[in-house]
Amino acid sequence: MDVAEIVGNASRCVKPQLCGCNTRCISRETPTADVVTPNLGGRSAENEPRIGANFDASTRLIDTVPTTALIADDEEAPRAELLNALHTVWPELDVVDESVNGVDAWDAYLQHEPQVCFLDVRMPGLTGVEVAQRIGGRSHVIFVTAHGDHALAAFDAGAVDYVVKPISAERLEQAVQRVKARLAEPATEVGEFDLLDRLAGQVRRPDYLDIIEAGVGGEMTLVRIDDVVFFESEARYTRVVHDEGDALIRTPLKELLSQLDPAVFWQIHRSVIVNRRHIAAAERLADGNMVVTLHGRTEKLPVSRHFQGLFKAQ
Repeated sequence: MDVAEIVGNASRCVKPQLCGCNTRCISRETPTADVVTPNLGGRSAENEPRIGANFDASTRLIDTVPTTALIADDEEAPRAELLNALHTVWPELDVVDESVNGVDAWDAYLQHEPQVCFLDVRMPGLTGVEVAQRIGGRSHVIFVTAHGDHALAAFDAGAVDYVVKPISAERLEQAVQRVKARLAEPATEVGEFDLLDRLAGQVRRPDYLDIIEAGVGGEMTLVRIDDVVFFESEARYTRVVHDEGDALIRTPLKELLSQLDPAVFWQIHRSVIVNRRHIAAAERLADGNMVVTLHGRTEKLPVSRHFQGLFKAQ
């Protein structure tokens, strides 16, 4: 709702930063003045509610902003079932993305920053547990799993929110109500770190890459993964920077992420993954941004806000 003073047939915006209009702003001319309420329908302006020190238009606008959510499931039917159930139990929820695997789910999370994530436990690329590990405490997570999955006992023991396929409206309603109650507070880690670590090992025991086939000019070369300094998205390719030079591969960075050992390779930006053994230091810039410097190299790699927590001591 725009809050405006009516002057003839024109209106001037009080909070253009909220409504985005291009008209002249009253608040810049008289920042402490109340808005004059016109006399409508013969009613006295004195009897009309006045917008001033006791009214916060931004609060009213914030209250109407819907909660955003991400749904990730590699099976189309359960994904549609969950979406339909959410339309019933949480009709105002804004589902910003439906992902079909864990890699796309993590990429969608970085793009949209949803407040709530519904993650299938077992997905190709990255599992739901691995996506939750990367999200950390920045969003509320509800896992989606099948009947009989051995992860259920761990979820119950760790007081982790989950729903079981096929979706029970009653169980979903319970999970939704708990999340709604927590939305007024900052999101917290989903269970304990060791719980997620154990679940990640149970759900998927990956074989990480040890060799990369990369193109240099018109030739193919083999790069040992231990020799890689960092990976960087570059147009339709991924640039592999290693001890002996650099090369290009066609594998997108988001797909490459699921094939790398997260204990060694850290994603520090949506377009950069770095070998932590090559990190010399993290520098916080005057504008609040952060970069990392590398041992024996001149490059400075950007660290986006999502990943600055990796360098808490800096």
